[in-house]
Amino acid sequence: MPKNIQSIMAPTSVAVVGATNRRGSVGLAVFRNILDSGYQGVLYPVNPKAKSIQGVKAYPSLTDIPDPIDMAVLVVPSKAVPAVVEEAAAKGIPGVTVITAGFKEIGGEGVELEKKIVEISKKHNIRVVGPNCLGVINTNPEISLNASFARITPQPGNIAFVSQSGALCTAALDEAAGRNIGFSKFISFGNKADVSEVDFLRYLKDDPDTQVILLYLEDIVNGREFIDVCREITWEARKPIIAIKSGSSPEGAKAAASHTGSMAGSDSAYDAIFMQSGVQRVESINELFDYAIAFSNQPPPKGNRVAIVTNAGGPGIMATDAVVRYGLKLAQLSPETKKKLSECLPPTANINNPVDVIGDATYERYETSIRTVLEDNGVDGVIVILTPQAMTDILETAQILPQVAQGAKKPLLSCFMGLVDVSEGVRYLEKHGIPNYTFPQAAVRAMASMVAFGESQGKDKRALKLLASDSDKAAVRKIIEEKLKEKDRALLPENEASEILKCYGFPLLRSKVVSAKKDLAATLDYVGTPVVMKIASSDILHKSDAGGVKLNLRNLEEAQEAYDQIMSNAKAYNPDAVIDGILVEKMAPKGNEVILGSTRDPKFGPIVMFGLGGILVEVLKDVTFRVAPMWESSAENMIKSIKAYKVLQGVRGNPPSDIEALKECILRLSQLVSEHPEIAELDINPLLVLPEGEGCVVADARIALSRVQ
Repeated sequence: MPKNIQSIMAPTSVAVVGATNRRGSVGLAVFRNILDSGYQGVLYPVNPKAKSIQGVKAYPSLTDIPDPIDMAVLVVPSKAVPAVVEEAAAKGIPGVTVITAGFKEIGGEGVELEKKIVEISKKHNIRVVGPNCLGVINTNPEISLNASFARITPQPGNIAFVSQSGALCTAALDEAAGRNIGFSKFISFGNKADVSEVDFLRYLKDDPDTQVILLYLEDIVNGREFIDVCREITWEARKPIIAIKSGSSPEGAKAAASHTGSMAGSDSAYDAIFMQSGVQRVESINELFDYAIAFSNQPPPKGNRVAIVTNAGGPGIMATDAVVRYGLKLAQLSPETKKKLSECLPPTANINNPVDVIGDATYERYETSIRTVLEDNGVDGVIVILTPQAMTDILETAQILPQVAQGAKKPLLSCFMGLVDVSEGVRYLEKHGIPNYTFPQAAVRAMASMVAFGESQGKDKRALKLLASDSDKAAVRKIIEEKLKEKDRALLPENEASEILKCYGFPLLRSKVVSAKKDLAATLDYVGTPVVMKIASSDILHKSDAGGVKLNLRNLEEAQEAYDQIMSNAKAYNPDAVIDGILVEKMAPKGNEVILGSTRDPKFGPIVMFGLGGILVEVLKDVTFRVAPMWESSAENMIKSIKAYKVLQGVRGNPPSDIEALKECILRLSQLVSEHPEIAELDINPLLVLPEGEGCVVADARIALSRVQ
């Protein structure tokens, strides 16, 4: 099937099937929107019962139109849609937008109708947007197409909005109109029976009208393809993508046999996908547009050093707190900058950052202060705060901001606080490309978003680092095939999981399984003391809960006593458990406990987890996720993103942990689960991270295998 959707986004001719003169109908709304938006192509209404629609000659069917058609917009009953798509195929129309609802979103017959549309589109190489969508809008003056039933035609801009929800589109259009935000493209793709978010993203990557992309998604069909195209957009085309993701799949919430599986809901997979592809995830439409207006109007900052200019101390403190909260730095103003500020500000003003120009500040005082701060080489971006006071020049201050920002090559964001008194000034700012925020926290958050995007542009280590050879891969393949020979799912206890981990170079402790008490003496000679002893059974996953673990055993007598206790506890815990024996393992050295794990998402494949380990992992949930396979930089970011990272860096006299060895273990795990899809779940808990230069040690592990369907 061809990937090109040019015929839908920039058609030279459009036919509206179901166009009508009936007031209040969707067919009339779509047709009039195209007509009234100044569409530069040729428009054909299709209605077998009307001679004309809004004064334009109507045709009984698509095949009756004598000229070529690029796109057909369908606003007909759902049961009639498959036949009209067949008609479009007979006419040779390459693109179809199905506005009509009543398909898989209602279940039952609707699912079958949608399947028919997909079959027809694949057979005839037709691209289909929808069904159940608002439509598409292209504001490029050479196109001027509003093929939707939205109440508002957006003004032109450099922001593209792509949404799975038509209802959200209408709300977003209204919000954007109120904030004077324009769009290059506005797209609702509904059920995405054919054309998906990935197709639109590929189109927008090379669209010269689009500089910022906004997404509203309820699901992603192909996680790996989504990551690839988003990486191209954010890191090659250098266009920021900001997304809202709602909903979660029932598959992601299923019960699991591992710590990783129990915590890795589908939302974790989406977080991982967004982080690995450079997409910034937000929680609300307000936040979405707050970031968008900053990206679309201001240059990206070169660093995270922020200066604040304010006429009120309280809001300045609020902004300062937000700077710290969102990971930015309060810029240290140079002595030269402070000298200039002291010369132009009254003695009561504060010339340190945040710069307080005092409540009676005129627009001239604001102008000099902002210009001086922007010229400081230690400042990467400026936030201007204005509170409306009796003596404040609101409009005049707004008018100087675009002038000062021009040529500065640094982002300038404003916070004119309030709604009524500052409204005229805010309108001027919005019209002249200065993003304005009602409260300081929102302005700082938007600046932090710009900084994060800028920092992501300079990343290196964006390559897969292979750590195991083909022979190691073959050895694991043989083990897995053997385990799954007679069953579809197998749970491997620690001793069997270690066989697989060993093939991929994980650092393991010397160990041996004993199935008889008499073998303990020889085993202790082989392993060495002190040892830990653990029950070895696929039927007892949580060994500690079963009383199946004994630590720091220093001689044969202690080991024999522990053997009897573990066996007794295990049988009491699960009388039906098949017990392979007891694992005798060299006692691990002291280190920081972390967990590595993986689970297999039904849509996105293997998801790797890293976080604080030990028995409290499911209580504290200080974990993070990434999709495998991953880059070296992704492994580094996983380690740095958990709250316990400071512990790994060394606190209260403890030495820093071996971060490089930990990163290598994460990459080995990523490669292992990527190359062996039968690994459904895996836990290494804990992995002991030793002091810097001393490596890591796997202290416990288990693997769940599942036959790939």
